[in-house]
Amino acid sequence: MPTVYLSPSTQEYNLFAGGGTEEYYANLITDAMIPYLRASGINFVRNDPGGTVNDSVNSSNAGNYDLHLAIHSNAAPERLSGALKGPDVYYYRDSTEGKRAAEIIANNLKIIYPDPSLVTTVPNTSLAELRRTKAPAVLVEIAYHDNIDDANWIKDNVEAIGRNLALSVADFLGVPFIEP
Repeated sequence: MPTVYLSPSTQEYNLFAGGGTEEYYANLITDAMIPYLRASGINFVRNDPGGTVNDSVNSSNAGNYDLHLAIHSNAAPERLSGALKGPDVYYYRDSTEGKRAAEIIANNLKIIYPDPSLVTTVPNTSLAELRRTKAPAVLVEIAYHDNIDDANWIKDNVEAIGRNLALSVADFLGVPFIEP
C-alpha cells in the first residue's frame, strides 16, 4: 500500500487573522484528511506536533514514503500584511514527481478556492521540507492567515480542504479515491 508522510505546521506562533494559529488549523485539516486516506487504502505517518521542521524531515527520511506532504498557511511580508491571498503549492525545483504532485494539488485546490486564478505552483530550492526529504515533497500554503478573507475561508472549509488534499494524494499515488 502507498504511504504518505503528513507534516502539518508546528508553528503555533503564527497567528490567524480573527483568532487561532497556523499549527491549529493545519492539524485540523490533516485530521480531516485521515478518514479519506484510510478509506482509499493509503497508509500515513504524521509528524510530531511538538517537533520542529528538522524533526519532521528526519522522521520522514527514516521511513519509505511515496510522498511528503507539508501543510501550512502563509503570511505576507510585513509591508503587505493582509493584502495577499490564495494558495501557493511549493515543490522542489528539480523534482519531477514533486512538481507532478504540486500540480495535482493546485488543480484540485482551484476547484474549491473562491478565486482559482490565485492558486499557484512555486518551484523552490530553499525550504527544508522540500530540499532535504527523500520522498517527493510538496509544501502547501493553503491560503494567507494574515488576510481575514483567506483566514475565514480556511476556518470555514477545514473539511473540504482536507477532503480535497486527500483526493489529490490519491490521484498522485494512482489509487482510487473512496469516500469514507
